[in-house]
Amino acid sequence: MPPTHHLTPTHLTPAKPDAVGPAVVPVEAVAPLMRGITVLLRLTEAGGTSSLSALEKATGLARSTVDRIAATLARMGYVRLDGRDAVLTPRLMELGNAYLAALRLPRLLDGRADALADELDESVSLAVGDRDGIRFIHQATRRRAMSLSFRIGDLLPAERTAPGPLFATQWTDEDWTRWRERRAADPEDHGFPAVPPREHPTGDEEFEERTREAGARGWALDDQLIEPGLVAVSVPVRDRGGRIACVVSVVSHTSRHTADSLRDTLLPRLRATVRAMERDLRDAPAQQPAAPAAPAGLATWTGASKHELGREFIESLARGLTVITAFGEGRAELTLTEVAQATGLARATARRALITLEHLGQVAAHGRTFTLTPRVLALGFPPLSRTTLPQIAAPHLAELADRLHDSASLAVLAGDEIQYTARVATSRIMSVNITVGTRFPAYATSLGRVMLADLTEAERDPLLTGLHALTPHTVTDPAALTATLDRVRGAGYALVDGELEEGLRSIAVPVRDRTGRVVAAVNVAMHSSRRTVEQCLGEVLPELATTAGRIEGDLRVAGRFARVPVA
Repeated sequence: MPPTHHLTPTHLTPAKPDAVGPAVVPVEAVAPLMRGITVLLRLTEAGGTSSLSALEKATGLARSTVDRIAATLARMGYVRLDGRDAVLTPRLMELGNAYLAALRLPRLLDGRADALADELDESVSLAVGDRDGIRFIHQATRRRAMSLSFRIGDLLPAERTAPGPLFATQWTDEDWTRWRERRAADPEDHGFPAVPPREHPTGDEEFEERTREAGARGWALDDQLIEPGLVAVSVPVRDRGGRIACVVSVVSHTSRHTADSLRDTLLPRLRATVRAMERDLRDAPAQQPAAPAAPAGLATWTGASKHELGREFIESLARGLTVITAFGEGRAELTLTEVAQATGLARATARRALITLEHLGQVAAHGRTFTLTPRVLALGFPPLSRTTLPQIAAPHLAELADRLHDSASLAVLAGDEIQYTARVATSRIMSVNITVGTRFPAYATSLGRVMLADLTEAERDPLLTGLHALTPHTVTDPAALTATLDRVRGAGYALVDGELEEGLRSIAVPVRDRTGRVVAAVNVAMHSSRRTVEQCLGEVLPELATTAGRIEGDLRVAGRFARVPVA
């Protein structure tokens, strides 16, 4: 195939680092895809939630266009429409996951970064260069009152970071020109939402000198360049060819370290970790091309969606975004033909989507092949990378409670108790009155039993001693309870009738993470007069299992490269 339309670096430099307003637009660019990405970028900058009217103002698009884009993104599962607000959903993280999987660096290096953070008791990050900025691809943070607030996908100006001078040692003359133009156009860094505006802009010479020093030393410092109190030391990780693959940073606060003490105390250990990371990169087997992906049936799905929603569904937007998901581990570089095969799109459609994504900076062309760029992470990943399991579960619990007209809850195991972490109650005269944070003995609840059933015998046995009856129906005999838990494990659900409180009947199913481990449970609770046991099994259990499956689906996407707190 002929190479796609290529753009010079100048054409790829919008006034805002992630804006969609370059002056020169390729003739074959897909305008609805550009507009849809604009909406996603503005939603990301707004923290993941924005009213549709605010999006209209932020994007400059007509309200009818914003409504159609929101409807399309909602159909894809990337946005949830909550009244007049659009809310990014964990499903959108599959776009950033495609880039991170293709990159491979998080999978190969995050274990050593996490171990270093544990050893030093300081935050550790991995970053890659993104034009004249740096973008985080992994964060191992410490939980303190003053802790690192950057997220995976956040973009920072190179000159205000420790990794920046290291990446700048490899910049071309064009890169330096682009950097100077950006600095002149935005001296206070308003185009970088992840950092506070610069109060006292400095001259270009300071960063140029830091770059020369970084090249000579092989490491770099950030002495409160981002904000007062924040200090960091960084060392590059080089690939087999000697190029910088990523940069590792140890970040602290001046209440714990000065920049000099950070360098003197922690730099040797950081360098040792980087040497181990470079060995990991050298020893990693070459990435083998993945088997050709089966066609996604995208054309059929978008056609059906168009038929159902009419003009409210924008096919070209849905198809263009799905092109990003054609990439991944073993699919870091794809030809046009491979993209078309993976998505099920016609070559002409896939080509126009790739041209558009290249124009916007999400895709880079290399002759006949294409790769994703770090800019894909700007599509919702930063706010979503801090999503918790209760936040993931909440909209699904609300839908479940609305369908069944009974309370629905999420809980985690806390020792020998359960703790409610998300809950949607129904407005009934007689309802189950439980609030988030409430704890109950695990052995007497349906939520507790599905989580206890997943534990090993050694983990479970200490939790089944000294049990006392809460009602005349409570099972307290350890042997009988163990037999009950074995049945629960096999059945995949637990039903508890009057054991926690007379008249309270509940049924629960487990929520599993990517590894299959039970990390939480969801249940529906009601007064026993509402439904018989048989009705709970026939009417409630299928709905409950469907809800748990949807939560698990979101959890798998959200937890692929980011930690998802369960509480």
